[in-house]
Amino acid sequence: MEQTDWVIVGRLRRTRGNRGELLGEIYSSQPGRAEKLKEVMLQVEGRQRLAQIEEYWVHGDRPVFKFVGIDSISDAELWEGADILAPEAERAIPAEGEYTHEDLTGCRVVPEKAPDTLIGVVKGVEEYGGPPLLRIETPEGREILVPFALAICRDIDVVAKVIRVELPEGLLELP
Repeated sequence: MEQTDWVIVGRLRRTRGNRGELLGEIYSSQPGRAEKLKEVMLQVEGRQRLAQIEEYWVHGDRPVFKFVGIDSISDAELWEGADILAPEAERAIPAEGEYTHEDLTGCRVVPEKAPDTLIGVVKGVEEYGGPPLLRIETPEGREILVPFALAICRDIDVVAKVIRVELPEGLLELP
């Protein structure tokens, strides 16, 4: 399969246990999404690997993956921070009003009241337990984090790749 046939569906965070397991996250609100994955592409820092999922379970609220051929902590450490990609045909379709990280990445972010002014472009989505944060690169090359919340992200058009926002006062001035 060519690279364009794969979509990002999650990320591996850190090792867990001593058998090469990795704690991850899946970018879907659909129950059972991770259990449906059988073979994925792992991609980090220019490296990639086709990986079969040997075992899957949940620890706390996070999925744990054990991949065939990744059998030790040192094997697993190589894949910490890796994106998990699945074949496009297996992509979970988000419910109405939901968006995948892939949908949001690349969107231009503009003020709701001045849509011809570019705030920046979404380079990724970060999740730390609260609302997701859009990682936006400004035209000057600065990075800002904007909460992905309806009170701020007023209009999301993933087809046109535009997010119209009303930013809280002072957000753009933060270091």
